[in-house]
Amino acid sequence: MSMMGELNYFLGLQIKQMRNGTFLSQTKYCKDVLRKFKMESCKEASTPISTGCYLNADDNGTTVD
Repeated sequence: MSMMGELNYFLGLQIKQMRNGTFLSQTKYCKDVLRKFKMESCKEASTPISTGCYLNADDNGTTVD
């Protein structure tokens, strides 16, 4: 891309250039965050909250700021 060679990593984004397009991903950034907080071996969850749970407004509750 420039005199420095092909661009692979820029501002936290991984860049992969192929014939059919340029692809961006944040895989390295995500792995670095997991490593920083020692969560590399944690079990992953596809959805962090139950899908059958609905949150409603509590009109009688105490107001908070």
